[in-house]
Amino acid sequence: MLQSLLCAALLAAPLAPQAGPILPDSVQAAAPVPRARWYQPRHVLVQTGGGVGMVAAGVGYAFLRDRLDADVLVGYVPRKHAGTTLTIATLKLLYSPWTLPLTSRLTVKPLSVGVYGSYTHGLRNPGKPGQYPDDYYWFSNIMRVGPLLGSRLSYALPATATGRRRNLSGYYELGTNDLYLLSYVQNRQALGPHDILTLTLGLKLDL
Repeated sequence: MLQSLLCAALLAAPLAPQAGPILPDSVQAAAPVPRARWYQPRHVLVQTGGGVGMVAAGVGYAFLRDRLDADVLVGYVPRKHAGTTLTIATLKLLYSPWTLPLTSRLTVKPLSVGVYGSYTHGLRNPGKPGQYPDDYYWFSNIMRVGPLLGSRLSYALPATATGRRRNLSGYYELGTNDLYLLSYVQNRQALGPHDILTLTLGLKLDL
């Protein structure tokens, strides 16, 4: 009887499906990390100063392996500080060529250079009609462009459920604009660099 069972098992063995080792559910169900769609923001940010609002907030996108940031912000200035409520839309581009590790979680981008452009809604000239010639203000008082120079310190947060790495960053930016630069060139004896520079302090959170 025993010999008959052994013979039957040997004959059936080649017909049995070859199954691989049984893996844990977490391994068997592992799926590739989904990539963010092109229109999904990569980070959010909030800042103060810089000539683009007492408070400004927005979203941004990262390119060139996180070396280039493109940010869109909306700033706000209350009436008591500007004579009228101002809303400022800003587009900002910043390039950071180097990222240096400080600790296992801290990194610094020691140099960020870029440019910004802003549009101010709600600005008005309180002067009386006819007070100035039509060509007195030859420059735009609602559009500004200018250079930026800054730095960023980042702290690594736990990765997302999809495995994406995230940072919480604090940054500063020194900037100026076309009108300030022109005023400085024409009035060097009266104006110094401190008169035309603006300071921005902000926080950025990767999504």
